[in-house]
Amino acid sequence: MSQEASMLRGRPRGYYFEEFEEGAELVTPARTITETDIQLFAGLTGDYNQLHTDTEFCKETIFGQRVAHGLLGLSIASGLGTRLGFIEGTAVALREMTWKFTGPIFIGDTIHLKVKVAHKKAMPRLGMGMVTFEISVVNQKDETLQKGQWKALIQSQEAEVSPLLRQESAE
Repeated sequence: MSQEASMLRGRPRGYYFEEFEEGAELVTPARTITETDIQLFAGLTGDYNQLHTDTEFCKETIFGQRVAHGLLGLSIASGLGTRLGFIEGTAVALREMTWKFTGPIFIGDTIHLKVKVAHKKAMPRLGMGMVTFEISVVNQKDETLQKGQWKALIQSQEAEVSPLLRQESAE
């Protein structure tokens, strides 16, 4: 079914719990990390650590240049994941994540995500299920810079009403 046809029928863009297949893999579009990204993130968080903001200091570090904030990488990873649209309108909640920072992200690096559906657990009474995704942030050299698992509650196709919608209380 085309995306246009599904939208006309009121179907969300994302996959329902039942449509995720364990072992399925997806790759996001890529995005280049810029000076502006680092400056805006430093301003937003207040993290002006020299590793992120001082070019001369960083020349003498093991990195030899400025490094993007680790949490900036994670934040951009979240955004890259949403660009796939695979949980749009069906994600109820991000419930848990484990995350490792395995390499530096530099200004000029172009990163993308590799997403694998690792595990599914149905919760039919709640009208949803838990999907565990294995996520890797990969640069233009195919080096994994960050990785971990995200666990999300995803609406079931069998749910009579979306768990996202406010339910009227029965009195």
